[in-house]
Amino acid sequence: MPEDESAEFDTSVAHPARIYDYWLGGKDNFAADRAAGDQVIEIRPEIIVGVRANRRFLGRAVRYLVEREGIRQFLDIGTGLPSADNTHEVAQAIAPDARIVYADNDPIVLAHARALLTSTPEGQTAYISTDLREAGTVLREAARTLDFSQPVALMFLMTLQYIPDSDDPHAIVRRYVDALAPGSFLVVSDTTIKNQDAILTESTRRMNEGMAGHTRQTRRPVAEILRFFDGLELIEPGLAMLDNWRPEPDDPAGREIPAHCAIARKRR
Repeated sequence: MPEDESAEFDTSVAHPARIYDYWLGGKDNFAADRAAGDQVIEIRPEIIVGVRANRRFLGRAVRYLVEREGIRQFLDIGTGLPSADNTHEVAQAIAPDARIVYADNDPIVLAHARALLTSTPEGQTAYISTDLREAGTVLREAARTLDFSQPVALMFLMTLQYIPDSDDPHAIVRRYVDALAPGSFLVVSDTTIKNQDAILTESTRRMNEGMAGHTRQTRRPVAEILRFFDGLELIEPGLAMLDNWRPEPDDPAGREIPAHCAIARKRR
């Protein structure tokens, strides 16, 4: 990676990947990110609970798919900054031959991509620097590592909230799903809102204000999240709040977190 890679992004403007890193307790963030993150925490301190719950869901989802469904291929879209227990680390700890492709168009994620490419000798990891809206490009590049004639787990974790309705995120997800073999899975987690909740609306406004138009968050009703799974078979318990999707013994459960998640199987 060239030493001047950081010149490609403006650290004076908050960015969702770095804000998320800050909320997770990471170190790859700057003053603007911390300020924007604190603005949201001020009105909704439980945001920290939510981002950590999403990280736990990632682990449970990957373990379920590897152990229970025999999945050995993952396409992780909008992966964000590397953190503890990335998709390949969770998968390859169980199945060393697992293959994982990460896709993100964020320059700061690209600058840290080496941390996502530490595969086991038996498996493989790869990173694609492409906008998720360019499904054809992502799928073509991912095919260098993944065999799309075999089942793949397609993952969009806290990513689709940054795709505006005008870009038709449901159609984007459908283009990816259509390219998958029967027996593949779609994994989605995303923020939700109901009845125009005033606190969530204000936290979204502050988040978008802090990012100064770089990217914008769109919270969607639960019914709109469920639409991402049209035509697929939901795995029990279906669409659930983050901590309520197959919690493990040490996981907190039952908390009201304004974010939902699910896994669904493609039958044909």
